[in-house]
Amino acid sequence: MGHPVSGIDHCYLMVRDIDRSLEQFRRLGFTLSPRGLHSAAKGSANHTIMLSADDYFELLGLLAETDDNRARRQTLERDGEGLYAMACRIGDAEEARTELAQLGIATGNVQRFSRPVELADGSEGLASFSVLHFPDKDVPVGVAFMCQHHTPELVWQPQLMRHTNTALALAGTVAACGDPERAARGYSRFFARGEVVPTENGWRVETGSIPMSFVTPAALRERYGALDLSPVPDTAFAALQIMVADLSTAAAILEANGIRTQTTGKGIAVAPADASGTIIEFCASARGA
Repeated sequence: MGHPVSGIDHCYLMVRDIDRSLEQFRRLGFTLSPRGLHSAAKGSANHTIMLSADDYFELLGLLAETDDNRARRQTLERDGEGLYAMACRIGDAEEARTELAQLGIATGNVQRFSRPVELADGSEGLASFSVLHFPDKDVPVGVAFMCQHHTPELVWQPQLMRHTNTALALAGTVAACGDPERAARGYSRFFARGEVVPTENGWRVETGSIPMSFVTPAALRERYGALDLSPVPDTAFAALQIMVADLSTAAAILEANGIRTQTTGKGIAVAPADASGTIIEFCASARGA
């Protein structure tokens, strides 16, 4: 018996206006996929930002009010848009559910869905997924679930992985909360290689892929103090770190588009008002929050 979760597969921002968010992230220098429409029951749509061969993030918008998306609508109305969800990397979802149960880690049932995707030649494919959620009560910040890709070749399309800001991969996430150590230890259970490491101003979870950092609100303000952090929801992750090949190129694109930034210890950060409620931090160094 082993732990089936090998790291972070992707994450998503839940946004109020998907057209506005699309333009915001284009101005940050990202290439975004054509809009993917989910089922009528889900009432949602997304744009993906594909990075390395094994990670990405996405913008998720709600286009219609449905029973399935009521909880998401309530979160948006109550807390605002931001980086809410971490999708953990697994192989087979059914096997993962069984293995986690044997380890005493609760999950919901496996859910399967698909969405059409536009391919480079103009044709259409059907991307398919199986997902498995951790119970909300066991997740210290945001939402955590697992994702099995049945058709990864339709999601990681080469033309979507080239970005003018030279983005290469996810580099980490940062969350602010009242008890960072407790949050870090809560998340560490979700990963086979989950390890909690104290840092200068908080706690870090090694996940097997990108690290997740947990700090106090005061430490977050100290780190990103030149930015207006008020749009960041208390119930979401505060920052998404992106590794870039050339930080000066990323900075030049942001400057050309009139986007103010703050220099950080890792690189440069963009205010949440310019990134759908999330601090986007471009990092020149290797992964490590």
